Amino acid sequence: MRGKFDSSKGSVKIANSVIAKIAGYAATNCYGVVGMSIKSSKDGIARLLKRDQMDRGVKIKLADKGVEIALYIIAEYGTNISTIGELIRNSVKYNVEQMTGINVLAVDVNVEGIRVD
Repeated sequence: MRGKFDSSKGSVKIANSVIAKIAGYAATNCYGVVGMSIKSSKDGIARLLKRDQMDRGVKIKLADKGVEIALYIIAEYGTNISTIGELIRNSVKYNVEQMTGINVLAVDVNVEGIRVD
């Protein structure tokens, strides 16, 4: 699937940015996730993205049989990162498949930083 669905009445095309926003919102609603991040090209430091820019912390790769998603997050200090990763993978896979009908082949979670209060 390539994010396009055809029928006798027309076609529906889903942009990569839409898939990225769905994945970003699903990830940030998981326990222990502070937000999405992006590394600065200047100094290589991960920065927390605003809610309306969270799709910049998601990379989408379309394949013939579905989509691969890479997420870049900042986690809350004191939470179990492997548990957070599993929650995110399940939530993102479920939400993207339910909202778009596109098969999710892989969800990679990259923890770019930890927020300490």
